[in-house]
Amino acid sequence: MAIENLQIIWFLVLGLLLAGYSVLDGFDLGIGSLLPFLSDGEMDDSTLFNSIGPVWDGNEVWLITAGGALFAAFPHAYATVFSGFYLPFMILLFALVFRAVSLEFWSLDEKRKRIWRMTFTAGSLTASLIYGVALGNVIAGIPIEENMEYAGGFMNLLNPFSLTIGLLGLSAILLQGSTYASIKTSGGLLERARNLSKKIWIAYAAIVVISMILASIYVAESRKPAVWVCSSITVFSLILNRVFINLGKDLASFITSSSSLLGLWAISGSILFPNLVKASNNPDYNLTIYNSSSGQLTLTVMLIIAAIGMPIVIAYSVYIYRVFKGKTVQN
Repeated sequence: MAIENLQIIWFLVLGLLLAGYSVLDGFDLGIGSLLPFLSDGEMDDSTLFNSIGPVWDGNEVWLITAGGALFAAFPHAYATVFSGFYLPFMILLFALVFRAVSLEFWSLDEKRKRIWRMTFTAGSLTASLIYGVALGNVIAGIPIEENMEYAGGFMNLLNPFSLTIGLLGLSAILLQGSTYASIKTSGGLLERARNLSKKIWIAYAAIVVISMILASIYVAESRKPAVWVCSSITVFSLILNRVFINLGKDLASFITSSSSLLGLWAISGSILFPNLVKASNNPDYNLTIYNSSSGQLTLTVMLIIAAIGMPIVIAYSVYIYRVFKGKTVQN
């Protein structure tokens, strides 16, 4: 297979991995972020923790795999992004670590349950926001030198567009969390989850509109026909989501929330392609799938491994969700 085709395939695979992670880990990040608003006591805490307990660590596999795929398929882009975003990614790492530790220790450390509950929420919120801010910078562009090194500082990453995309990602994750909680809970907890979904939807829809306006100003590639098609699908999914929330169709609400989130990734991919990271200072320094990739042999071997491994991961995910389907029992 020609190397150009392999580079395109790996761009799509990387997008699939990141989109899959955002949908799957998005709901448990959302539940963690919304825990103070969803829960009305320790019994509700237990229900919410138990609803994500069997699946959250499997969801993280998608992020690890995406990081590995970026490193192996596009090492130059990996090096630039991880060196340029070093401080935010270290904060993200600590947030994910504290979140994982909190999830495990909450049920074991009776004396410090409130602390673990707070760190779980703080870690979930921090991670959710950083993901969006990082993606916003990648889409809008960052200063890059001729040698593919990041040429800016931490404050360069905190621009209006990237912060708005950060809020967009956070609101999408919160909606994932509230709609998933609606599927897994009952009684008063279910009603709170449905009511939160309605409120989050309003913020989500508003930020989608603001993001599209800012994208038309900051990102010239947002005028591509493919971007408009993906944007239409996203907006349609969001409208359907509100209809299903109002009707109390919890599974349909979660599916349409997920499809709107996938639509956001499709928009991002359409804007970026064939770039991986845009150079805001000089388009000649853009990191593309063509100038940042590994060699043909590496991409071919990786594709064979992915063709074997990804169906196993997908099959495992399907199996585990079938095993733990239905309402979470309160205890």
